[in-house]
Amino acid sequence: MTSISVRVPDDLKKKMKKLNHINWSDELRAVILRIIDREENINIAKALLSNEELRKEAPSKWDSTDLIRYWRDNRYGNSGN
Repeated sequence: MTSISVRVPDDLKKKMKKLNHINWSDELRAVILRIIDREENINIAKALLSNEELRKEAPSKWDSTDLIRYWRDNRYGNSGN
């Protein structure tokens, strides 16, 4: 496990010391994990919104099948024809 340091003001450290029954490392790990989860969920939500915006911009009768086939054939070569 990796170790990190956190600087806190002296008065905060004194308050933490009074609450010596609390495992501050565990508490900080939990907070860090919550922040990471929140940020990852925000990134997923942003990606979904971006995808939805792109989808809305496509013409209503547009079919991507031909375009996908075109790019696959150009990328990998048209070995079927």
